[in-house]
Amino acid sequence: MKRFLSVLAIFATVSISVGAQEVATSVKKAPAVSYAQKYVDAIASSKDLSTSSFGVLAVTVGGDTIAKRNHRIKLLPASSTKVVSTGLAISTLGSDYTIRTSVGYTGSIRDGVLKGDLYIVGGGDPTLFCEDSIATPREKVFKDWMKFLSDKGIRKIDGRIVGDGRFFEGYADSPSWCYEDIGTYYGTGGDALSFCRNTVLIGVKAGSYVGAPVSCIVTAPSLPWMDWRYSCTTGEKGTGDELYLYASDIVPVAEMKGTFAIDRAPKTEECSNKFGAYTVAYYFREYLTGHGVEVTGKPADIDRNAYLRDIPGGKPLDKAAPSSKINIIGSTASPSIKRIAYITNHRSDNFYADALMRLTAKRLTGSASFESIPKAVRKACEKIGVDASEGIHIVDGSGLSRKDYISPDFFCRYLRGMMKNSGKYNEFRYTLGYPGEASSYPYRLRGESASLRSRIRMKSGSMGGVYSFNGYVEPQSGKAEDTIVFSIIVNNFDGNYSTLLSQLDKVIALIASSN
Repeated sequence: MKRFLSVLAIFATVSISVGAQEVATSVKKAPAVSYAQKYVDAIASSKDLSTSSFGVLAVTVGGDTIAKRNHRIKLLPASSTKVVSTGLAISTLGSDYTIRTSVGYTGSIRDGVLKGDLYIVGGGDPTLFCEDSIATPREKVFKDWMKFLSDKGIRKIDGRIVGDGRFFEGYADSPSWCYEDIGTYYGTGGDALSFCRNTVLIGVKAGSYVGAPVSCIVTAPSLPWMDWRYSCTTGEKGTGDELYLYASDIVPVAEMKGTFAIDRAPKTEECSNKFGAYTVAYYFREYLTGHGVEVTGKPADIDRNAYLRDIPGGKPLDKAAPSSKINIIGSTASPSIKRIAYITNHRSDNFYADALMRLTAKRLTGSASFESIPKAVRKACEKIGVDASEGIHIVDGSGLSRKDYISPDFFCRYLRGMMKNSGKYNEFRYTLGYPGEASSYPYRLRGESASLRSRIRMKSGSMGGVYSFNGYVEPQSGKAEDTIVFSIIVNNFDGNYSTLLSQLDKVIALIASSN
């Protein structure tokens, strides 16, 4: 009996021990609040941020949350939108994909004379004739195009030189861009055939007294068909540069408005050229005639209804030849998509970003119009395993539109999706800058160690009242699951921007210190 009771006692002891272990394992210790979370909560209640929209999410690829606040709210991302447009272009088109610009003709060739029109057919290359290190110099491109003619035996063109940008359908500018932006270099827009990012340089100099006209001189490229108008005046000391060029692709008229402070030194304004395809035709015609090839017709471009016009914005003439009826005799190639994406993110180049997004839309939907972008984004995200049915609505590739909305939650899901995108992540990562890098963020996180800064890859965005940072923190452990994806977005901010940037730098540093 005593033995039986002893057995019962032992069994009871074991049961209690096991039961206690089961209870102990079922009650998990609450995770510690990270320093990053504590700091986010603290600054969120500060005077300036408490009246702004402030969204944050930082999570490891393995699923651990480091910091979050309003992470499901869609906010204006500004240029952080380029993280999406560049990544989707790389994953959809391929990092080594190149964009072709072709030369072709209509009519017939007899005894060295082309009886018809010569077409320069754009494929959407945004680097054409740019001065970027990755772009082919203009002289080399023109020389190659002229060789196509020579190889075909063409010594004279009895017709027009036509700039054909029809590969990109729809309007050159997004309808949602602000009117004061579309005359600037960062809001130029364009179709599938561009000339030097469709920009024009205008030298400006203040007058000798407040209210005097500002001196404005178009320097490059020469656009002799344009009607330039200048209503801008010299502003009071300390009022800065408030000049804006107003232009459209409807008529060849542009007006410089606003003020330029009397104490400002002369400078060059980089403005918008709304007739990129026509500019290509004009300059190539000049090149041909200067190299002994006679061209009897004028330069021309093609309007949105597929009619030729020999004056930009002028009266439609006869119908342009269908693309299928143009006899292609040669083509030149752009730099690779990954190299274009690198410049896009490091320089935050709106023109390049919109071209990449429209090329992606063309591939996935058959249309490169701005209206096709939301559908293209959903399809492209689906291909990398990211649900884009919520958390994102964008209408361009640059982030210039104030109809672009992305939540921190979507950014993080997307960044994780790109990381899991086999063979494409390293190419995408290469396009992102890091704090302290001269070509991207030389002044960010200056007080942090070089080793910490070197583990961060990100893209920033800013416009009036908006700041955002999105990217990766690479782990010290070297384990992929320890990589952190983060998104920080501030909207409707009207406080001290220097203070805000210092606070956001600290948020990024605390997030990076977590792994």
